[in-house]
Amino acid sequence: MAQVIISLKIMPENPEVDLGKIEKITKEEIIKAVGEGEIKASINPVAFGLNSLDIIFVMNESDKLDPIEETIGNIKGVNSVEVTDVRRAIG
Repeated sequence: MAQVIISLKIMPENPEVDLGKIEKITKEEIIKAVGEGEIKASINPVAFGLNSLDIIFVMNESDKLDPIEETIGNIKGVNSVEVTDVRRAIG
């Protein structure tokens, strides 16, 4: 089965939300859902002091992404989760 690279943009409820804490919980949830693997996270400015947490990870193409999105969306302090990119891994 092919591997896919998933990019998520996670927006906090407000600028005071601790994105480091959300990053830690999000990585734990991704590992629970898809197993151990490379996860890259970065915090990027959006506007007016608000930052987004961008996560990139690899999962099997046959796995479902919706439950992962829903779980992350339910983390305290998260306003929204958006899948910004899905592409097949080459190699």
